[in-house]
Amino acid sequence: MESLKARGCCNEKQLEVNEDNLERIDSYFNGCSKLESYNWLREVSDMDIPELVEVRFKNTRKSFYRNVNELRLKRGDIVAVEASPGHDIGIISLAGEIVEKQQYRAKYPGSREELRKVYRKAKQADIDKWKEAISKEEETMLQSRKMAHDLGLNMKIGDVEYQGDSTKAIFYYIADERVDFRELIKVLAETFRIRIEMKQIGARQEAGRIGGIGTCGRELCCSTFVSNFVSVSTHSARVQEVALNPQKLAGQCGKLKCCLNYELAGYEDARKHFPDTRIILKTRQGNAYHLKTDVFRGILWYGTGDAGGQALIPVPAERVAAIQEMNRKDKLPDELVEISIPDSAERLEYTNGAGEESLTRFEKDRPKKKKKKRPPRNFRRK
Repeated sequence: MESLKARGCCNEKQLEVNEDNLERIDSYFNGCSKLESYNWLREVSDMDIPELVEVRFKNTRKSFYRNVNELRLKRGDIVAVEASPGHDIGIISLAGEIVEKQQYRAKYPGSREELRKVYRKAKQADIDKWKEAISKEEETMLQSRKMAHDLGLNMKIGDVEYQGDSTKAIFYYIADERVDFRELIKVLAETFRIRIEMKQIGARQEAGRIGGIGTCGRELCCSTFVSNFVSVSTHSARVQEVALNPQKLAGQCGKLKCCLNYELAGYEDARKHFPDTRIILKTRQGNAYHLKTDVFRGILWYGTGDAGGQALIPVPAERVAAIQEMNRKDKLPDELVEISIPDSAERLEYTNGAGEESLTRFEKDRPKKKKKKRPPRNFRRK
């Protein structure tokens, strides 16, 4: 369990359960890290001995392996797999028929015969050696940063991943330009006595490794569930009618936000039956130019040339298509049909009562006490 937690496991409840309840709870909790994949064939597949498995490692590194020894493997098992050189330790994220579909989705170039092998389920000695290798990663990263700085290399080593048998280490670095790190590899190999592999990562992967809070107030998507980064362009912002402000569209990595692609398919599907907004509408009152679009309500907003584009007139998409058809036949409508757009949801009016009431308003309702008349000073009672 501790090895699962050391490789990015965030579900504490899943780690604290007993071994008897682990399989039952595992069916409800899909996974304990962002590297997990959802097995939508779990309920219909009865394959106890899978031919292929998907194994996850640190960061976003995954790979596919063959179960040549016909082991009974399931998701969550820690296994020893073939590596170059030696062997590596990873956690199975998918097993069974779903792996072939995952290969097709990931566009894996190799054939089944070219896949590496699963040697065995990890023994306690393998896990202990794996834990020892994991414990050295942070110290190795700090030392390697100092070495790169001493050599004057314009690069930042962001993370280090040791292989399960401690014979190899992957150094993840970020750099703005091409870096000649051949001298750095020699120094690292002489210092740590291991095989060195340098792997460059982008700004998105670096932001996902560090983490943080986004402008939405939630934890960054790349540090929670996004593992496969998709290219984001300004086309996504234009389709969704988002202002092209670089400061608002850029995330903490300096690139366009990944969430711009989340609703893009819905907007593109809604725009399929919209008329071409580049066509100018001609009426007897003058030309009308498209300014903005309310996609989900089917409203296009136009501004007339006489008003300098300041007066916004809402026109339904059907009416826009009809006017364009009339213009093709050299006909001019009298005017753009202005409609009143009803609000689908009831508007709530909020009032601020701060400062409107007096702090002594409850004291006014109390009856006033009658003052007793005091006798004069020279008065003497008999």
